[in-house]
Amino acid sequence: MSYDEVMRLALERGFYVPSCEIYADAPAGFWDYGPVGTAFKNKFVELWRREVLRRDEMVEIDGSQIMAKDVFVASGHLENFFDPIVTCTKCKTTIRADRLISEKTGKNIPERLSDHDYDSLLKENNVRCPKCGGELGQVSKFNMMFKVGVGAANLDTYLRPETCQSIFVDFPRFFKIMRGKLPFPMAQLGKSFRNEIAPRQSLMRLREFYQAEIEIFFNPDKVNDVEEFEEVRNYPLRLMRGEDTVEAVPCEKAVEQGLVPSRFVAYYLSLIQQFYEKAGIDLNRFRFRRLAEDEKAFYAKVAFDVEVQTSLGWIELVACNDRSDYDLKRHSEVSKSDMTVLDGDVKVLPNVFELSMGVDRSLYCILEHSLVKEEKRDVLKLKPQLAPVQVGVFPLVTKEGLPDKANQIYSTLKKEFQTTYDVSGSIGRRYRRLDEIGTPLGITVDFDTLKDDTVTLRERDSMQQSRIKVSEVLQKVRSYYYQEAQLV
Repeated sequence: MSYDEVMRLALERGFYVPSCEIYADAPAGFWDYGPVGTAFKNKFVELWRREVLRRDEMVEIDGSQIMAKDVFVASGHLENFFDPIVTCTKCKTTIRADRLISEKTGKNIPERLSDHDYDSLLKENNVRCPKCGGELGQVSKFNMMFKVGVGAANLDTYLRPETCQSIFVDFPRFFKIMRGKLPFPMAQLGKSFRNEIAPRQSLMRLREFYQAEIEIFFNPDKVNDVEEFEEVRNYPLRLMRGEDTVEAVPCEKAVEQGLVPSRFVAYYLSLIQQFYEKAGIDLNRFRFRRLAEDEKAFYAKVAFDVEVQTSLGWIELVACNDRSDYDLKRHSEVSKSDMTVLDGDVKVLPNVFELSMGVDRSLYCILEHSLVKEEKRDVLKLKPQLAPVQVGVFPLVTKEGLPDKANQIYSTLKKEFQTTYDVSGSIGRRYRRLDEIGTPLGITVDFDTLKDDTVTLRERDSMQQSRIKVSEVLQKVRSYYYQEAQLV
């Protein structure tokens, strides 16, 4: 499916809409999740917690979105968190220089070049303003953080540009409280804020967005002493080889061949790949791309990006970074706090391996990979565990006692499952509405129900229908979601 078709679905069915859309001065880069989208997002987060956090016994926190200035002095964001921008001398439009060059040349342009290098590339490739064709000025750097004045003293603070800094500054206390031992994984779901120059393509590039970040604190001397590696030893990681080739390489071989630096990293990459497979991403369009030296973030020792292919090209969903001891060392220096911990009898300043997931982008990619156009319908083939509405209940007509019977079934199901009750339009139209938002099961109460106390159970993907007793409805739905049993 194309981006435009996913957008149509999002807007018409209430997955997400532009924030403040009734106002002409509404800024770009802010989107609101609707009722269906909020349920979908919550199901995605539940899956992340179940399949990644609980599986690896991770500690989850919920940190403040506004943080002290010195946090970002220590993190390096005040010094390094910039986008290269250039302004048209004619129409005064401001644009990211690296993106302009990339679009003109078709090549991936690093974000960490000097202003002079960007100026040279713009000139060499004769890049002009895409809006009016005018000549471009000189490249400069723009810090993307939102500054916030706190209290009557207007104290300088910032909206966090990533959720991980809360984890770093809270690490010593929670390591002690939780009687932690290395490796010690901490996770956080929350919003981050970046003042993007040109937010675009709905959930792809936002100024306010959700991140699901995991920071694993570890002893760098023990990266190949990982008990859990046995679980994934033969699991094939989809690693990018060369410019276009993706090869499925078992974790053990990936480490032996130096494609992945350690068993520790291979284990956590496998967790992320398995999670996305369960979330409905087509693994044939999934890859880990190891970043070159000039592509990595300033704090990264080794970096892999999880990328998924869509109609918009390859989209980065997760940054997998070995941050070495950069973060705890810097926070220790600036705060004058001791960030070391005991690993057995040895005092260690932990290193950090990061799995930084973009939630909004992930949701978009799942929608695009799941939306299928068939001959007579558009159907969103979401994994059942991600369906925003799990069951639909329909009386065939609104007379002769059918609504009463349907309401009894609806009242029973809604206590346990996200259930909708719909009487509007033909039964075919009602099925199509639920198909389009990914609802796996539909239950229809008809005139035969009044005779033999049975209903029609319909499955979304196959459109298979079967008759079951009303007394069996709850157990059949439970079986579908909890035991993956057959419907008939």
